[in-house]
Amino acid sequence: MQGAITRVFVVVAAAILNHPLLFPQENTTLPEQDEALLARMREHEKRLELEQARLELEILNAVTEQQDPGSEDGYSWYFWSALSLVIFFTIEVCRQDLADMEARYADDEDGFVEGGSMSSKTLMLDKGVLNSFCERCIHTSAHENWRVREFVEGFADDLLESLRSVCDRETDMEVGDFVGVGSMFESWRVSKPLMCDLIVSFAPPEPYSFQFQLWCSPSSDVPLDIQGCGRIKVTKVGENEDGCLCGSANLGEDMLCLLHSKHEKPRADHTPDDLLCSKNTPYLAKDQVMKWFQISVTKAWGRISHKYEFELTFRNLDAAGALKVRFRSGKVVVMNIIPVVQLEDTDAYFVSHFPSDSSTSSDTYWPLSFAVYERNLLKHVAKSLPENSCHLHCLQIITFLHKKQMGLTGSCALTNYHLKTTLLHLLLSKGSSSWGSENLEHRLRDMLGFLHRSLQEKRLCHALVGNSQVPPEVRVPATFHTAEPINLFRPLVLQRELYADTLRHFQEMLRNAPVLIQEYTPLLQNGDTHHGLNSMAQSE
Repeated sequence: MQGAITRVFVVVAAAILNHPLLFPQENTTLPEQDEALLARMREHEKRLELEQARLELEILNAVTEQQDPGSEDGYSWYFWSALSLVIFFTIEVCRQDLADMEARYADDEDGFVEGGSMSSKTLMLDKGVLNSFCERCIHTSAHENWRVREFVEGFADDLLESLRSVCDRETDMEVGDFVGVGSMFESWRVSKPLMCDLIVSFAPPEPYSFQFQLWCSPSSDVPLDIQGCGRIKVTKVGENEDGCLCGSANLGEDMLCLLHSKHEKPRADHTPDDLLCSKNTPYLAKDQVMKWFQISVTKAWGRISHKYEFELTFRNLDAAGALKVRFRSGKVVVMNIIPVVQLEDTDAYFVSHFPSDSSTSSDTYWPLSFAVYERNLLKHVAKSLPENSCHLHCLQIITFLHKKQMGLTGSCALTNYHLKTTLLHLLLSKGSSSWGSENLEHRLRDMLGFLHRSLQEKRLCHALVGNSQVPPEVRVPATFHTAEPINLFRPLVLQRELYADTLRHFQEMLRNAPVLIQEYTPLLQNGDTHHGLNSMAQSE
């Protein structure tokens, strides 16, 4: 009996020691295509399994024939069997953890160290060079950004007023005022041509209204793969609710309606196309809205074009309100006037499209934008930061690097919104004193490290939805404050090729960062910057 148990332990030990994951580094040099070697390994593994099964059967028969299950020896056998199983399982778990730790350690050695900072092997940044880059390439554009923003706001006011005049108040959507969002209105836009994002809310004509179905509602039927979206249902309030029957019944010539004059005709029902709904549904369609808005903008510009001495064109026919202004001097200003639907009395808006969004979600599922709350969060946090804080400079530098890298390797799933979300997370987690101008290099490394870990984990949570760190002063609605976090990197989980391209883009961006900053950093008169650039070039 004891001999059989001993042989079982020998077989188990041999299986463990021969497992390829126990010594992963020793097997990395074996040729993967050696079929003969692989065949021998598989044969050896089968022999071990057969031997183990034979011994287990032998022991089981011995126990059944020679021992009473209720005796002390029987219980001892069960005890040692359970103990051996626990030991084997523990060894397997520990080995897997050890392999994961070694893999993470290897990644850290390649580019990152503990704490999420870049290692000097991957990215060498000189503090003087970064400060010079910000001073010359960012500060000089602040005045120009203000002038462009002032022009865009004035022109948008005039264009929308003309748009309201060409719309039929009885049948067309009612257009509201615009709200400036995005990088230009948050003071971190650096790339040219300068681009302004404006959202313009609209509402249905009377007697219709919008009803909203959010993804985070208890009875929501929004698919999991489009979290952060909702549907907009167009419903008719109806005059019958006010007790008036003149539009729905024949009251005869002797009856008068006290709510409507004798010559006032009852309003005809709108068709789904008039209400911009998807075919055979009561839900608002993004494509229908964009077509209506583009036609309306074209008519509105035709009425006021004689007042301006520049050329206005649509940059993208698939995106309503994507306009480009070209002056006679050759200067170009780009703007996105985006039709949106306001969510009740909040500052959250259902957006027909995002300028950087290339997804093909359903026509009736509208993404919800928290751009106004994000702008308010930046303003709130800035009040407690040191003077001349570096938080926006960090975002500007990474945005600059990202755009230049896309010019080299093409577009990927990473967007400026992901970079901004990274900054918001760090602003909420780090102390205010750590964002002084002298900490630019450290915070830049922190942002890159945070973004790298998020890409590795394929998880970047929305900065506001389901985040308990958001201060109450930002006034995010409780529905979203307590909702489950939204993973902005979910598409990377579902699409392997897209994830590989995005990770490759990020790694190339890090590799090219010193060269790009060197190329676009002007030289200082005292030569300090030139010295810093040379040191970076040598480190490469």
